[in-house]
Amino acid sequence: MTSLKKSNPDELTIGLVSISDRASSGVYEDQGIPALRDWFSAALRSPWNMVTRLIPDEQARIEETLIELVDDVCCDLVLTTGGTGPARRDLTPEATLAVATKLMPGFGEQMRQISLRFVPTAILSRQVAVIRETADHAALIMNLPGQPKSIRETLEGLKDADGKQLVPGIFAAVPYCIDLIGGPYIETDDAVCKAFRPKSAIRNQPAA
Repeated sequence: MTSLKKSNPDELTIGLVSISDRASSGVYEDQGIPALRDWFSAALRSPWNMVTRLIPDEQARIEETLIELVDDVCCDLVLTTGGTGPARRDLTPEATLAVATKLMPGFGEQMRQISLRFVPTAILSRQVAVIRETADHAALIMNLPGQPKSIRETLEGLKDADGKQLVPGIFAAVPYCIDLIGGPYIETDDAVCKAFRPKSAIRNQPAA
């Protein structure tokens, strides 16, 4: 397949991949992609679009899908849900690592720290994040939980009753990561998730 060039380089292209044998075969309705769509609709203030895939938990299929979304569709960010536990059919991390150029271990570490606030079985999660690079493009790929509540908590972190951040979510670091790999500039709604960048990397700063 020939690589598709983005019509608007300033628009963030997000690939959403839900990995589930039963949801992909129609046994039950997928919840991961709708949860992610809703979260990004609330969190992003800069232009974005999304591409979705619902596939079974098969390593070769997952690898093919991730490669397609980065190399052919030119996604800047790819998020997967499902398939990250210790069960025999949980192969998402293996597939993600197989297509990686660089590992980004901090994302997985923080995801488990957030989940450990709720359940001790968070240590069983094997979620990873990686960069995949081609000759003229790069994307961040991250494995997320499958449940909508866990997806939201992982992305935006935990806050107290007054809205004060208790534990940072992983998405706070994503916009700057996308900056560093040559992607579009992402602006967020601070009330949902405040993006962190060094002062020198912040655009449209008010005059002093």
